[in-house]
Amino acid sequence: MKGHTEIIDLSSDDECDVVLKAAKLESDFAVHGEEDSEGNMNSSGPTQGTGHGGSSVLEQGLSPVDNLYPSYTSPIAAEPLCRQFWKSGNYDDGLGSKVPVQNANHYQHVHPLFLHSNATSHKWVFGAIAELVDNAFDEIQNGATFVIVDKISNPKDGSPALLIQDDGGGMDPEAMRCCMSFGFSDKKSEFAIGKYGNGFKTSSMRLGADVIVFSRHLDKGVLTQSIGLLSFTFLMQTRRDSIVVPMVSYEFNMSTNTVDMLKGREHFMSNLSTLLTWSPYSSEAELLKQFEDIGPHGTKVIIYNLWFNGDGNLELDFDKDPEDICIAGDIIKVVRTVNEQHIANRYKYSLRAYLSMLYLRVPENFIIMLRGQVVKPHNIADDLKFPEYILYQPSSGGCKEGTVVTTIGFLKEAPQVNIHGFVVYHKNRLILPFWRVVNYLDSRCRGVAGVLQADFIEPIHNKQDFERTSLFQKLEIRLKEMTWEYWDYHCALIGYQQVKKKSSALQRESYLYHPTGIEKPLTEDGKFLPVLNEKAASLSGSQQGSHAKRKAHEFIDVQDMKKHGRKVNEVNGVACGHDNIQTVSAPANQVVDQDTINLMEQNKKLHAKYFQLEKEEQELNLKVTQLRSKIQETKREYERLLAEQQCA
Repeated sequence: MKGHTEIIDLSSDDECDVVLKAAKLESDFAVHGEEDSEGNMNSSGPTQGTGHGGSSVLEQGLSPVDNLYPSYTSPIAAEPLCRQFWKSGNYDDGLGSKVPVQNANHYQHVHPLFLHSNATSHKWVFGAIAELVDNAFDEIQNGATFVIVDKISNPKDGSPALLIQDDGGGMDPEAMRCCMSFGFSDKKSEFAIGKYGNGFKTSSMRLGADVIVFSRHLDKGVLTQSIGLLSFTFLMQTRRDSIVVPMVSYEFNMSTNTVDMLKGREHFMSNLSTLLTWSPYSSEAELLKQFEDIGPHGTKVIIYNLWFNGDGNLELDFDKDPEDICIAGDIIKVVRTVNEQHIANRYKYSLRAYLSMLYLRVPENFIIMLRGQVVKPHNIADDLKFPEYILYQPSSGGCKEGTVVTTIGFLKEAPQVNIHGFVVYHKNRLILPFWRVVNYLDSRCRGVAGVLQADFIEPIHNKQDFERTSLFQKLEIRLKEMTWEYWDYHCALIGYQQVKKKSSALQRESYLYHPTGIEKPLTEDGKFLPVLNEKAASLSGSQQGSHAKRKAHEFIDVQDMKKHGRKVNEVNGVACGHDNIQTVSAPANQVVDQDTINLMEQNKKLHAKYFQLEKEEQELNLKVTQLRSKIQETKREYERLLAEQQCA
């Protein structure tokens, strides 16, 4: 049997423009089989353990689900040669059958081994899941209200599969092709998390050997349904020397309430047969049934043939907690200590804990659903006691790169927990959870944590770290100094002996930032000045001592900070200098309103008044001391004169 099949081939014309090519391939590769000498069809695909013996992979029959759709008796989707991810890249190219491709000289082939090597950028399996959740989160601008992360079963063999589903705008056939290609991204929004157009491929191939995508898209009254398959198993078992992606597309006919195939029937049926052979579904009716719960638009990603770890178990543990997905083997003993129970440790093996802090701010109309239960957002800033808000303005080559507000404080469990680190976000997405900038051997960091959004540095491709630029190194140094500064002036609040530190130029340049736009600078002796807002000002007077005033303002300030904790990272419109505080224009995505500016001006006046009152207080205290000294001298003189009179 000789014929032609249209398969999407991932190819590149040059290094800058990566596109999809439709190549006509001879149909003598594994999934289509070859005729024997008697004219019978022999499948060259894997048949071990399938129970189908020598039956044809493409043997047509009526669908047991719906007779309107063609059905094919196919073996269970074959597993890859090695089920361990870090060993599955041992691809024997010498075994590959060279499938002739017409016009092959006009573009470059992408070898299947690239799928594996590309996915190795994800060292951590939860990082791969986060990439797929990011795609759904970016669809909020297209109306997405949820993303579902769940376990389902492969209908062919009952093995676990991972489901990621959203109700975003979905993809039309062309967008689906771009999704399956390398280096294409149409995310132009400055708020979009995705950038390189590589996340879907790296993440899906890191989680499992195969992924099938269902997407429904509505545009100008035209409803399309597309199905694409990216299968490492298919490419390995058929010994391909280039990546091919079978794909079928439909258009929903509203007048007849049916779906019509797009493209020619020959091409459509050939791709469909490949899908039915290597996907978890055995009939076209089963494929189309997957659209029933998608709604008018949305995307469903199913990753199957999930990878195993070195112990021979699935990397993802679906059984430990029915409402969570865990990393197998990471936590064996029962969690008992406060350290182990803290989210700084739980996120490493609990997907629910990790997803809860994956985004700094989550819109109220969007939810993340894990194993049927909503993931409650967790802002680490809400876990801090005695919080302070510190401005940092990074610069490079003499130019300011931005304004960053860092929320820093003690974890509410301090001093019982020996945890330290900064939770660093980029464009609302978590990049570094509990980044340790100070060595744990240094006790001047115990229990100190912080939260900041660093949009002025770029994350690496897997979004688990930042590029090691000079700006990143400066940030690390500043956060380390910030940790020590905070500890030195606040450690007494959690039971440690406070260490008196000498003032430094760095400390004089540090300013505390209040969520409402009021700053608190450090004085020359290194002490934090209180925030003087209208409510606090009413409590302060010349008759009050400095200590009493600090206590009153500190109480009010902390309560106000907790109330506005979530707004801190949204307002970055204040710059700080050596000797004064000045207003700068806010970034495009952030706003400093007129009320904030007025409060800042008022704060300057209150600070000046405070300094004057404190100076007057010191002068009065000096006069009191001098008067007391004179009183003592007068008293001694009186006693001397009285004694002389008595002796006389």
